[in-house]
Amino acid sequence: MSIEWNLVADIGGTNARFSAMPVGELESSYEFHHSVQEHPEFADLLKDLVVEIAEATGWDNPPASACFAVACPADVEEIAFTNSHWHFTKAELKNLLGCQNLHVINDFEAVAHGITELTSNDVVQVGGGEPVADKPIGIIGAGTGLGVAGLVPLDNGYKVIDSEGGHGDYPPTTDRMAAVVGVLREEYGRVSLERLLSGKGIFNIYRSLCTINNIERAYETPAEVAAAAEQGKDELALQALNMFCSGMGSASGNLALTYGAKGGIYIAGGVVPKFIDFFINSDFRHKFEEKGRFVSYLKPIPIYIVVRENLGLLGAAKKLKQS
Repeated sequence: MSIEWNLVADIGGTNARFSAMPVGELESSYEFHHSVQEHPEFADLLKDLVVEIAEATGWDNPPASACFAVACPADVEEIAFTNSHWHFTKAELKNLLGCQNLHVINDFEAVAHGITELTSNDVVQVGGGEPVADKPIGIIGAGTGLGVAGLVPLDNGYKVIDSEGGHGDYPPTTDRMAAVVGVLREEYGRVSLERLLSGKGIFNIYRSLCTINNIERAYETPAEVAAAAEQGKDELALQALNMFCSGMGSASGNLALTYGAKGGIYIAGGVVPKFIDFFINSDFRHKFEEKGRFVSYLKPIPIYIVVRENLGLLGAAKKLKQS
């Protein structure tokens, strides 16, 4: 059976998510999820995916268009992922898919497009008032790495500002944070926001605190650290998760000041929703507003935690619909 269909993908450092849908649609029941680590070669996964899609849908023709959102710079011919071993060229990808049109965009450009389709059921507000309709929106999200993007409203729609803001320098605001950065600097040389404000970042903070305190680690994954913190089982795990939340608040406040984001700040990514109650009750919002003379500027700005799954796929589909 042949129909006109599109393929969208959201590929991070840990997970690769795909969705096949009829042309013009934004969502589909045909989703395919794969682990990056389980596939040494991206091209081999893609060949298997084409077969998987045909078996699930009955569609035996190539996609008309494809949009792949990737967790790395996307404005070059050769795509090399920042936090995984995968790489490919756009020409290779188009040839493997056999599609007529191909878009490769940054994963947080896709997230930004997806933000424009959210409803009140897709977010949880943390402080602030109402968004200002004609002002920019800032987007930041922790996953395997840290993504940053912006949305600027226009008379006939909006403009996405994609970036690599997650790789900016991490600015410690307390002596304790500075000590953690000092430990990480010995390992990495330079310490970016992503080294602390990501899933891996939670573990980086925890193991650095163990080093500072000369204590043997009790946990070996970010999930274990977060769970111990939520349960109040371990003081250093609690300090680590609190430091992550504080850092997200400071970074989000900086983003709001940089973009003039009176349209709101959106917290995307898969990390924060896993401990959303802890995050909301932390000093995240306080650190967001703690900007000296600009507290009154930031206080009215609403912050929204995105709880909708597969936002990147939605955004990639929105990109295709606009193209």
